[in-house]
Amino acid sequence: MSNKGQWVEVHDIILEPGQRAPQVPEDTAKVPLEMRAKGFLLDEGEIGETVRIETLTGRIISGKLSRINPEYGHSFGKPVKELLEVGPKVRDLLEEVWEHE
Repeated sequence: MSNKGQWVEVHDIILEPGQRAPQVPEDTAKVPLEMRAKGFLLDEGEIGETVRIETLTGRIISGKLSRINPEYGHSFGKPVKELLEVGPKVRDLLEEVWEHE
């Protein structure tokens, strides 16, 4: 079980092979168009369940929960919870400052 607010990855099929655009290369047309996105879980969920997340850019998207506390593939280690949380807080503070200018 993953808790609300936890950093997770979701997966979804955007287009099935038969729905791909006719101009895409033949080998591309044979596979689905997939989406993987990371964000903060908006409700509790388990691996394989459809859940909603809020990305670091503020988008709300849904997909099947595929990983909890996923690492980035660039080998900089596991995400640091405090650093993930500070970005949106700083953005909110900056928006408040800009509103009062």
